[in-house]
This record gives sequence, structure tokens and C-alpha cells, in this order.
Amino acid sequence: MQALRQPKSDAPSRQQQKWENVYATKDPKSVSWFEAEARQSLALLAKIGATPDNSLIDIGAGVSPLVPDLWARGWRDLTALDLSANALAINKAKLPEAESLQWIAADVREWRPKRRYDLWHDRAALHFLTCARDQARYHRTLLAALPVGGHAIIATFAPDGPKSCSGQQIEPYDAGQLMQFLGPRFTCRHNQRFSHFTPSGSEQRFSAVVAQRRS
Repeated sequence: MQALRQPKSDAPSRQQQKWENVYATKDPKSVSWFEAEARQSLALLAKIGATPDNSLIDIGAGVSPLVPDLWARGWRDLTALDLSANALAINKAKLPEAESLQWIAADVREWRPKRRYDLWHDRAALHFLTCARDQARYHRTLLAALPVGGHAIIATFAPDGPKSCSGQQIEPYDAGQLMQFLGPRFTCRHNQRFSHFTPSGSEQRFSAVVAQRRS
């Protein structure tokens, strides 16, 4: 992995304010991370034979279509976590009948899960954590939420992808670096690169891994 930059940890309240403002002032369909369908995430879930019987938490869920897409496919044990309550409210409004869904406005660095999930999904949240302390706090939450045998699906900007997002510096990873971050408790079940195209047509290159916790 690249030598980690050591910026100061961004205060959760400041980060929350930033993202609340983004979702309060911008059309969700205009932001660079918008996707109409969670195609790549659904394909990664299919790689491990995930089914509607599984439980899943989506980290940095925002206004991602993943939770609505899974709900439409019969999934019911779903949790969406994001810093922005505004973002979660937008998605929640799309699913008024989905009473079993859990919507958690919290910072993954500070959140303490009260249960465990079969699947941990993160598309483009981890790479915003650019200091070792914040990365360690994310990892601690991951271990608390994911049991042995569970799977983590994590996608970040690749080393040849964007260097920042929404005015914020990011930490890129390739698949090997993602597995190094996860550590020896995890086994890689699948890895790939993919490209996301923003509403303006710009290409963003991603790295993704599907890793199973073994201890």
C-alpha cells in the first residue's frame, strides 16, 4: 500500500455538516457518484450467491439505489448507514412500505453496531478516510458488525482513478491494498476493477474486493 498520508482526522460533526449540505442543496441525480441502478454491487453480491435471506448493511448508503434495488428483489433485512440524515430521508421516501428497513444516520468511525450482518457493503466510503486512525476505527466497526463467515464487499477509487471527490482528498486502493487493509482475518473471494461514469460522462475507475471473514 502507498505510504499513508497523515492528515488530521476530520471531525465527525464537520463531515456530517458537509454531507447534509450536499444532499440539501444538490439534485441527487447530478452528483458524480449517482447511478440509476446498483449494477456493479448487485453483480458482486451474485459472485458469492447472496440471497434475500441474508442480512446486509450498506455503509455510506446515501441515496444509492442498492437498498431500493434489493428491496425490490425480496430482501427485507437491510440497514442503510450514512452520515447524512438528509440522504437517508430521500431514499426512505422512495420506500414508504419498507417498515423493516433500518436507517441509521451515523459516522462509521463512531458507530457501535448492536447486531451483526451477513454482508457489509461499501461503495466509495472507505476511500474518504485518509488517516491511519480513521481507517483503524472503520476496521474496528467492520469487525464488530461482521461475524466469522460473513462477507465484506468494498469498492474504492483505484490508484488510476480520481484523487478527490466532492472537494475532498481520497485514499485510493488496488485489490491487494484493500486486502492488506482488511488483514489476515479475511480471505479474498473475488476482486475486480470497474468504471463508473458520472452524469457528466467522466470515467471513474474503481477497485473492488469480496472478502470473507475467517477468524
